[in-house]
Amino acid sequence: MRSYNSKTERFVMSVFSERLRDLRKEKGLTQKELANKVNIGQGGYTHWETGKREPNFKKLILLAKYLDVSTDYLLGLTNIKGERNIMFSFFKKD
Repeated sequence: MRSYNSKTERFVMSVFSERLRDLRKEKGLTQKELANKVNIGQGGYTHWETGKREPNFKKLILLAKYLDVSTDYLLGLTNIKGERNIMFSFFKKD
């Protein structure tokens, strides 16, 4: 498995932080309001938006679900916001 260097990690966190902030603002939410939605304190949430920390897997999924985007979009792996339904339909039981 290929490892990422610190430059790549900083880029991913920068994209994540920027997209998180922009999506929160598009929804008209404060940091505190979105933090409450994903069950984290405002201080912890602020660290996500500033790129000082990153959410765990469960919190990342909660953010994507609440903001109606895919985790790939949040992480900068795609520029298409509306892929959420594809990702979550994978987990639906028929």
